[in-house]
Amino acid sequence: MLLLSLLAFFAVVNMPHGVFGVYEFLSWELTFGNIDKLSKVFAYIFTIMGVIGVIYSFHVKNDGEHLSAFYYVGGSLGVTLAGDFLTLFLFWEIMAFSSVFLVWYRKIPSSVDSGFRYLLWHVVGGLILFSGIMIYYSVSGDLSIQHLPFNGWWPTDIQSLAAFLILIGFIVNAAVPPFGAWLPDAYPAATVTGAVFMSAFTTKTAVYALIRVCAGS
Repeated sequence: MLLLSLLAFFAVVNMPHGVFGVYEFLSWELTFGNIDKLSKVFAYIFTIMGVIGVIYSFHVKNDGEHLSAFYYVGGSLGVTLAGDFLTLFLFWEIMAFSSVFLVWYRKIPSSVDSGFRYLLWHVVGGLILFSGIMIYYSVSGDLSIQHLPFNGWWPTDIQSLAAFLILIGFIVNAAVPPFGAWLPDAYPAATVTGAVFMSAFTTKTAVYALIRVCAGS
């Protein structure tokens, strides 16, 4: 795990700016590597935190917990480097479903309950995000990640409705009130290592997404 984390960091160091990893899926064009100054800064942050997290978790004997953390960190990097909303959503959900196991692996009754509540929050947030993405695609015919149009806090047309739903999907993960009840519920119930990883990645990834599509709105 430490070797993989270090390799990820050095891969980010050597990444040139540009668009890479573009694949056709059905009628959609998925972009797995959109490298610019913003995505590279957050990729640096996440890979460094990943290395620190792996070192901190050396004492953990549960392979499942290590694997969950691995997918979780990978999901955050996938979100950061995604060049389209569908790819972003894919890695967004990988983060949600892998991180819940960091709560459940504590294996106490309260962690089971908190994990289900955490998962419910993030599934609902993910569905709202996906709805916004699909509405946006139906209007624009474009899935590429770009600054979205906002007309105040209340949508006035179909395009601003899509932007509003995407915004809500992001702020659920950012734990912005009143959508942040999951954070004080889940983090204390997680394993010690899980809490370290979750506090380092979940809200920070959402902050990146908000900066990417909502900055200045």
